[in-house]
Amino acid sequence: MKVAICTLGCKVNQYESQAMEQELLRRGHELTDFDAPADAYIINTCTVTAVSDKKCRNIIRRARKQAPRSVVAVCGCYAQTDPEAVAALGVDLVSGSAGRMEFLNRLEEQLRERGAQIVAVDDSRKRRVFERLPAGGQEGRTRAMLKVEDGCVNFCSYCIIPYARGPVRSLPLEEAARQAADLEKEGYREVVVTGIEISSWGRDLPGRPELIELVEAVCRAAPGLRVRLGSLEPRTITEEFCRRAAVLPNLCPHFHLSLQSGCDATLARMNRKYDSARYYQSVELLTGAFADPGITTDLIVGFPGEMEEEFGQSLDFVRRCAFSAMHVFPYSRRPGTPAAAMDGQVPHAVQEERVHRAMAAAREMGRAYLERQVGRVFPVLFEEEKDGLWQGHAPNYVLVRGKGESLHNRVVPVRITGVAGDSLTGEVEGS
Repeated sequence: MKVAICTLGCKVNQYESQAMEQELLRRGHELTDFDAPADAYIINTCTVTAVSDKKCRNIIRRARKQAPRSVVAVCGCYAQTDPEAVAALGVDLVSGSAGRMEFLNRLEEQLRERGAQIVAVDDSRKRRVFERLPAGGQEGRTRAMLKVEDGCVNFCSYCIIPYARGPVRSLPLEEAARQAADLEKEGYREVVVTGIEISSWGRDLPGRPELIELVEAVCRAAPGLRVRLGSLEPRTITEEFCRRAAVLPNLCPHFHLSLQSGCDATLARMNRKYDSARYYQSVELLTGAFADPGITTDLIVGFPGEMEEEFGQSLDFVRRCAFSAMHVFPYSRRPGTPAAAMDGQVPHAVQEERVHRAMAAAREMGRAYLERQVGRVFPVLFEEEKDGLWQGHAPNYVLVRGKGESLHNRVVPVRITGVAGDSLTGEVEGS
């Protein structure tokens, strides 16, 4: 059968969709584009914001309308948190954010029999075992994802994900190392260690190992792979973490540290587990252990109760941190979370004005970071050719462009000569 998959949301969703792609191919099915005719359409949904939910509904409706005789199957976080709303859209199969192989079994059942609608969603709170899926990436990719953790118990006041994903479950260290070694053998040049909240990796395993132990094992199991870490909580960054991480030659010096706000009062309302002082300590530890690492973050503006003074504190703090890149989001009211019921909801117009100011600060910091890289030489993993130039990422996750021949999936030294927009340009050595 021809099967098409549409994936919304985070890297974990992307990983899980790629695992389903691999399994579908193993079972003898054919993959096709989501806009092409297919026997089945899978929508892997996201529910991180109310806007995400709306986008999911629109794509489900589109699939149902464009292919009334095909099987439409929906899985993922939105289907987990609101299966009734998904089922009401006339789909054939509703599953949640776990049990991907059983989901594919039910999909095949619907393809064969076209029976009554199936709604099979578990209770995420009762999950205790990490779901092992094949690691990898889509055909032609240079970078693979390795999911090592699922679930979250932080319960930030704005976030629905702990309810969508359940408690923390970890992939054992030995299995993660084996999968990394297999990815190196398959020809990938970089692996992204990902999960819903990888800073909590190991808390459910015997002996409660620390994340740095996993990082060391993955780096040593696949010495020819660049290893990049997914989003980290500030608590992960300690003197010991930095000391041990800094000696790993294939660990990318790029660290995405979740911030959300630079104001302590706002962080407290968000139920984040740190204050600005602890966060800045993490930044200082990283910049002390690595040579001008790429430190990126996320910022939520217009959170309930955020006054102009608090927003100003956030802007001052992010400038002090001097991030290499910063993603800015207006707060999105998410039904089912404590923040949705908080007083002091910030008007949309005020949110948008603050987004513009925060993005201006992000551009200033990003430009300053790029300009500091001019004159350096980076090993760049080239991914594609675009507009006559090859482009790929340096270890610090900065996009680099340069001229060369047949550079796909090659790591080549590039001497940085300039800045162009949000990327660097350089001379590809040996080309």
